Amino acid sequence: MPMMAKILVVEDEASLRSFLVEALELAGHDVAAAEDGRMALERAREERFHLVLTDLAMPHLDGMGLLSVLRREQPDVEVVVLTAHGSIEAAVDAMRQGAFDFLQKPLGSPGELRLVVERALERRRLRSAKEQPQARAPQLAFGPPMDTVVKLIDKVAATDATVLLLGESGTGKEVAARTLHERSPRQEGPFSAVNCAALSPALLESELFGHEKGAFTGADERRRGRLELAEGGTFFLDEIGELPRELQAKLLRVLQEKRFERVGGHQTIVADVRWVAATHRDLPNMVREGSFREDLFHRIAVFPVTLPPLRERGPEIAPLAEALLDRVGAEMGRPRLRLSAEALAWLPTQTWPGNVRALRNRLERAVILAEGASIDVSDLSGGLTLGGTMAHEITSESDLDLATLERQAVARAMARHGNNRKLAAAALGIGVRTLYDKLKRYELES
Repeated sequence: MPMMAKILVVEDEASLRSFLVEALELAGHDVAAAEDGRMALERAREERFHLVLTDLAMPHLDGMGLLSVLRREQPDVEVVVLTAHGSIEAAVDAMRQGAFDFLQKPLGSPGELRLVVERALERRRLRSAKEQPQARAPQLAFGPPMDTVVKLIDKVAATDATVLLLGESGTGKEVAARTLHERSPRQEGPFSAVNCAALSPALLESELFGHEKGAFTGADERRRGRLELAEGGTFFLDEIGELPRELQAKLLRVLQEKRFERVGGHQTIVADVRWVAATHRDLPNMVREGSFREDLFHRIAVFPVTLPPLRERGPEIAPLAEALLDRVGAEMGRPRLRLSAEALAWLPTQTWPGNVRALRNRLERAVILAEGASIDVSDLSGGLTLGGTMAHEITSESDLDLATLERQAVARAMARHGNNRKLAAAALGIGVRTLYDKLKRYELES
């Protein structure tokens, strides 16, 4: 999934401000809001943000003034500006002064917003990596199961071969994809990711390939797609097993011919990217059922790598938890917290149905609950649902299919947490964006 970031939304119109905040929170970001430039500047001086999304026309201090101060005081923060129809010149001027990009009001869709934000955050990450060359992708290895994965990634990274990452949800497929990118000759290029399960077929095609002005209703300007923006780098197709059948043929053509056209366009664009795909689905079985093209499967499965589930990595769980706690503790303002000996012994006894993602979520809750200098078993096991009582309730209903069980799990989590998406996602051991996708898929949004 895309990196989680701290974002400040600056917009004087309350309804639009709420829309922007909710759309970015659903994408998994930590979002704050300000009504005008002056309030935004106060917030930015109190706490650091990765990205500021600001309107241009505001009282007290306008977007250009805010941009000017941020460029001077916090040159590492990315800025995206919002501009009304007819004010494109001002937005272009903002980009000349250091803004990453602009969005024109009214916004077309949350997907358009998230795409621009992800591109801005990706540029910030790449710039930071260049300034600190010692920085590496999160490490994958702690013991023999993952050592094998790392060796395979190291071997294939030097080539341009297409890689298919397999494994259950939460095993670290995106971490593996980023590791592969950062150890490849394309490491200086962009890393662009698309989750095939998160978007409708129509929006997914536009996100992948871009579109020309007038290609469809609401296409008021030309947009470059993520594939085009990944030129020279790595293009990661997450959850490729969810790719709609009608798009599979179009993707196959791009993989074969290494070229494509924007939606509604005729100009041929070269796809100079390294392809990495990932799925938790059984693609060979989908091929047999006819829901996934066999020719596409053979194109993406040139070099398959399977990431083992956490339950098969017993000896690795304790050192992995300590490494994750270093990161989580620093992010949450408690960098000195450590796991007690009892907690380290308890961790490998759990089944971890959500894998590494569930382990991280468990640690985040424990950091909040811990009162002393160390995290105990009671901190780790407090307030759990999935993997404990709730998981037993669900899996006992063996006469139901997997999709029905998952739908029930999501519905119960939402009900138990008063429809609070963040709490429900934490209880399920998944990210907020993944929960949003499942709410949409199972028509539980209301």
